[in-house]
Amino acid sequence: MNPRQRFAATMHYADPDRSPICDFSFWDETVDAWYAQGLPREVNRNNSDDYFGMDPLFSCVLEAETSALVAPVDPERSVFDGVAVGLMPPFEMTVLEDRGDCEVIQQSDGVRVLRKKATSTIPQHQGHLLVDRASWRQHYAPRLDPAAPRRYPDDWDANVALWRDENRELPVFLNGGSLYGWIRNWMGLEAVSMAVYDDPAWFEEMVTTVADCIVGVLTKLLETGGKFDGCGFWEDMCYNKGPLLGPAHFQRYLVPHYRQLADLLRRHGVDVIWVDCDGKIDELVPLWLESGVNGMFPIEVGTWGGDAVAFRRQYGKDLLMMGGYDKNILARGKDAIEAEVHRLAPLVEEGGFIGFCDHRVPPNVPLEDYVHYVNTVREVWGRGCNLSAMGSGLRGNV
Repeated sequence: MNPRQRFAATMHYADPDRSPICDFSFWDETVDAWYAQGLPREVNRNNSDDYFGMDPLFSCVLEAETSALVAPVDPERSVFDGVAVGLMPPFEMTVLEDRGDCEVIQQSDGVRVLRKKATSTIPQHQGHLLVDRASWRQHYAPRLDPAAPRRYPDDWDANVALWRDENRELPVFLNGGSLYGWIRNWMGLEAVSMAVYDDPAWFEEMVTTVADCIVGVLTKLLETGGKFDGCGFWEDMCYNKGPLLGPAHFQRYLVPHYRQLADLLRRHGVDVIWVDCDGKIDELVPLWLESGVNGMFPIEVGTWGGDAVAFRRQYGKDLLMMGGYDKNILARGKDAIEAEVHRLAPLVEEGGFIGFCDHRVPPNVPLEDYVHYVNTVREVWGRGCNLSAMGSGLRGNV
């Protein structure tokens, strides 16, 4: 099987030759640390799939977090659809203040953040352009026109040809954007939380405008006759105790739009629909399923003990899952690494689940132990079958 066939067979509980072998990338600091431990300098986050013998499936998933993205067609690598579903044009990326080891920048979503220069930690919000209805209608609503030409790649015909090619080796996923997570970023958690109560009509207007933009973009893509392999949304709307938007408000404001989007996708043959949400998602999973979203990513373990095995017991085969391997285990030694791989193996064999680390691999994981993880996964989850070659140059056995 090729990667596209393997993904489809796994997600539809068919009979793949093996599970897809993939990962959710690494911190920049992790790669830097690994260079000192023997990783060849030519290896980076963009080509690590090739080096570690991974299936090129999920490097593209990270792109769903970006509200303004146009990716080129690359038939040799798995890609999203190459279309921007969020703000267009994006705001200009600008350094507003240099503070030595930190800098204040305006991001492409208009948010002003304090970012450390030497590390890739999450930047701290410093200020927002989106503060009220007037700023919404001045700065953000005009950037959510689905017909904006810059959303779509210049080489449109080449993209359409790739989307329609049923014999391609690699999957192409649709970027479903975000109904809540983007708005939370644009105005900040406290402000969006207050808006839900102080001005619910405005909050609903923002969600509806974003949803209408996504519907418009996806409709244009789906009507090309493209054969898309899945659609990924991004929300990150849960913390360690539960959702940032309560289930009642989720039901009222988000479920109707998710249902509209899921129905649109299924009418065009796209039935693998997942949401990327960190944190304790337990209260929202039933609502996503109700709305037609049938996949969760990356099943973050966290301090709350998120567990893909428990989710399968609760929801059966109705819930597709990806991730679910606690990245922190990679720093606990080879025995712990092997134990978790074997614990998840029955779920891998059952299907509807693609296991990988629940976030980017952190820098406290030794390269040797990560390679041991990859080798164990290739043997146990991959059955040692039709695996890509791993690179050479590491100290010890690869």
